[in-house]
Amino acid sequence: MEALHVYDTTLRDGAQQEGLNLSVSDKLAIAGLLDDLGVDFIEGGWPGANPKDTEFFERARTELDLRHATLAAFGATRRAGGVAAEDPLVRALVDSEASVVCLVAKSHTGHVERALRTTLGENLEMVRDTVSHLVGRGRRVFLDCEHFFDGWHLDRDYALSVVRTAHEAGAEVVVLCDTNGGMLPHQVEEVVADVIASTGARVGAHCHNDTGCAAANSVAAVRAGATHVQGTVNGYGERTGNADLLTVAANLQFKLGLDVMEPDAFRRAMHIAHAISEVTNVPAYSRQPYVGASAFAHKAGLHASALKVDPDLYQHMDPSLVGNGMRTLVSDMAGRASIELKAREAGLDLSDRPDVVAAVLAEVKDLELRGWTFDAADATVELMLREALEPGCTDYFEVESWRVITDSSGEGDATSEATVKLRADGARLIATGEGNGPVNALDHALREALARAYPEIEKIELIDFKVRILDASHGTDAVTRVLIETSDGETSWDTIGVAGSILAASWRALTDGIVHGLLRQGVPRR
Repeated sequence: MEALHVYDTTLRDGAQQEGLNLSVSDKLAIAGLLDDLGVDFIEGGWPGANPKDTEFFERARTELDLRHATLAAFGATRRAGGVAAEDPLVRALVDSEASVVCLVAKSHTGHVERALRTTLGENLEMVRDTVSHLVGRGRRVFLDCEHFFDGWHLDRDYALSVVRTAHEAGAEVVVLCDTNGGMLPHQVEEVVADVIASTGARVGAHCHNDTGCAAANSVAAVRAGATHVQGTVNGYGERTGNADLLTVAANLQFKLGLDVMEPDAFRRAMHIAHAISEVTNVPAYSRQPYVGASAFAHKAGLHASALKVDPDLYQHMDPSLVGNGMRTLVSDMAGRASIELKAREAGLDLSDRPDVVAAVLAEVKDLELRGWTFDAADATVELMLREALEPGCTDYFEVESWRVITDSSGEGDATSEATVKLRADGARLIATGEGNGPVNALDHALREALARAYPEIEKIELIDFKVRILDASHGTDAVTRVLIETSDGETSWDTIGVAGSILAASWRALTDGIVHGLLRQGVPRR
């Protein structure tokens, strides 16, 4: 088998996702992360088609120092009736100085005749002329056959003729695209095997996720003989997205035993997936296979008992191989094993403290009856464990009172002002903060007050805030659950608060987040 190509198109096809808008600097940052991940090719965009992508390739020459990956430029075959050597967009591909060019071409007769509005024969000439021209200019050429699988089912002979034409003209890889994302794995295997047997070309796969099968279809293509897979990190892309390249690569490496990427690179997979999420400003998907925060999280008490004996009993692989880790979720289904495992994750040994285990377990079950949920609030559970084991260890400050006032002129947004009074470092601290909402104002006031005693708080910031109304039938009298995610710039943690007032619930989650952050930094109580 030829060495498998891992080809990333996050910067081009992934950037077509609704709500995702990357600056040139964003694209350069992501390209560096993709290189660290160990992908073979990074598709930077379409130079000549838009100023942003043209600028990306210009800046990449001096600002990108790729150690592993090769930068690829994306473009299209020449226009109908023209000549590749004179086509301005083809010239822009050459001017980009990318050593690899990935061309898109039509392989579906309906698209040739109705979208391109040209003849089937002219489309083949467009492929032949453009590929041979770029090969003659010293470029490695890959050809994406758009809508190939649908085209193969409509007119197999013509779809195969596009592959043969590209292969004979010098294309290194002909990529079969499930552009509409409508295929299933057995269909992909059938078509890929037929193309390889009929044309002798080196084949790749580019799958979209409209049936939820993009990753499975990519694996099916490799099983049928494809040696090039395309996808995007985190499955970014239009509609339901592209094949998640991390899932595809991990399946090929760990399940099929193929040499896809270096083991050390895979150990950075979770970190890189989340780092790219930060750049794109698209929240990381917790249930993402392999690298999601919940990918190796276990909740049921029965599972926890078995995991305590042997983690492999309920895990399909060692999570550390992809930079992830096992997590135990504590809930009303928790048993003693769940509490002990959660303590172990926090570096606490409760093996000889059954009293602490029993006390925390009882508190968890009682609170969950009242609307608390701890499977998404690991930091709150850790604080409970530490306080039960060493009473007073979380007492970084004593709250005297807090209040919030919200004013509105009736013509614009309301503004809030919060006042916090507390004791820390032997002093009474009072601070006022303003914000675009009551919780934001409380956050500002709390930080201003605590900064005098704990300057380390500057590294801690609130990054997410979720509210859920419990027992909505009670209307405005319902109990409110608040989840807050806090970060120190390197990692994040979640805390919870539940109360009849959204502000009281927020205050509990907010203060727990701050305390947990100070504990993580090893800050002594003052």
